[in-house]
Amino acid sequence: MSDLPTVLVIDDELRSLEALERILEEDFDVKTALTTSDAEKILEKEWVRIVLCDQRMPEMTGVDFLKIVREKWPDTVRMIISGYTDAGDIIRGINEAGIYQYITKPWHPENLTLTLKNAVRLFELQRENDLLSVELKVSSDRAEKVVAKRRTGLRDHYQHNDGIVRSETSPMNAVCDKVMQVAPYDVSVLLMGESGTGKELAARAVHYNSLRWNKPFVVENCAALPDELLESELFGHKRGAFTGAVDDHAGRFERAHGGTVFLDEIGEISRAFQVKLLRVLQEGEIRPVGAGRTRTVDVRVIAATNKVLEDEVRAGRFRDDLYYRLAAVSIELPPLRQRQEDVSVIARVLLEKQAAALGKNVAGLSDEAVACLNDYHWPGNVRELQNELQHMLVMGKEGAELGADLISPRILRGESEADDPGLEAFAGVDGTLKDRIETLEARILRETLIRNRWNKSRAARELGLSRVGLRGKLARYGLEKVESLPDKSDHRQAS
Repeated sequence: MSDLPTVLVIDDELRSLEALERILEEDFDVKTALTTSDAEKILEKEWVRIVLCDQRMPEMTGVDFLKIVREKWPDTVRMIISGYTDAGDIIRGINEAGIYQYITKPWHPENLTLTLKNAVRLFELQRENDLLSVELKVSSDRAEKVVAKRRTGLRDHYQHNDGIVRSETSPMNAVCDKVMQVAPYDVSVLLMGESGTGKELAARAVHYNSLRWNKPFVVENCAALPDELLESELFGHKRGAFTGAVDDHAGRFERAHGGTVFLDEIGEISRAFQVKLLRVLQEGEIRPVGAGRTRTVDVRVIAATNKVLEDEVRAGRFRDDLYYRLAAVSIELPPLRQRQEDVSVIARVLLEKQAAALGKNVAGLSDEAVACLNDYHWPGNVRELQNELQHMLVMGKEGAELGADLISPRILRGESEADDPGLEAFAGVDGTLKDRIETLEARILRETLIRNRWNKSRAARELGLSRVGLRGKLARYGLEKVESLPDKSDHRQAS
């Protein structure tokens, strides 16, 4: 049995029939018939994808025969070939017989082959569409059950674990208690905190512990778009509302109907757009761009910002009425430097997730690596920690423990990317000049030893010290593999 698509060619002229067969036999399984009666018998036995019929046939016209084919074998692609180009025949063929293509003689072999290949693709697409339609009808109940199960799973996850990784004594515990307390009440929430402190996680925890948990949770970053695009993304637009609006577009508020909209970086929107957003929050109605009517939406709004909005209000950059609408309840998330006991817990969870995502097996973090991560003040919060762990994971050996030597030098030295390693290194250190210099010296010694995997000979050579001199300094500062720096100040809290 041939794997080629079957084409049935019908022509009462034998020479023309043979010519068509020669042209098409390389790409198709060609069946031929001199009469429409013979052609109908072939259609009853074979799975024919395309019928190519001559218009002038002795028993009936090609169009009349293809009308019969359309009734009995509607999936088959129907084509007419003729030396006559009567406009009436063409129109009747298209309307009555559902003709896909009207091919005129003389035909070009390559063009004819290409036309039939396109017809085969059309046949396959029709079959796929029919199968998908059947599958959707059969599986709609199954899909509903899957969606419901996933939503319930998300709710259970956020009920028993709000998704914010922390230690038992973390300052985040009070924040999470407040999140769980406010979640059931249908009021707007304003989440405040530096970038990377987990504001979106907190927003999800609010949503999945609310009465709206089984409805959509939709996110929009307000800082990423200019006013015109932000209005379209949030409220939608009508076709033709502006250049490029080729279709109607449902905005975030409409998609989240019944659920929650999370507006991240709300402090970045312009004064002009603040007026539009305020009206939506007050009226509960949106007007898509280019639409003549408003649409009612029922959503809960959770907003987040890394700015102090009260200061923005006083400075005239943020409307006070919008602020009060958004901040029915305000929750502030502390930066990672104020949650130092959480660093090791978060690091291990993030490492496990990233190792699974990258498909790399490692034996976790060494005690020394954890101690070094704990000593850093993480100005970029969890995102910076995540980035550093990804770097360590990529650079580490398969199956091995990730040691402190894989940590970036700037983190070992306690410097952020924005720091000047010269004078700025003194900024967080108190005490006399001698105390400050000793603190820096201890940091440099420790960072160099870690990079050299505590090989004292290599470290001494790099620092231009004798081995005895290095040992003396290590004894002086009490430097051990897994101990923190003997800082003369509480640099971690001051950063």
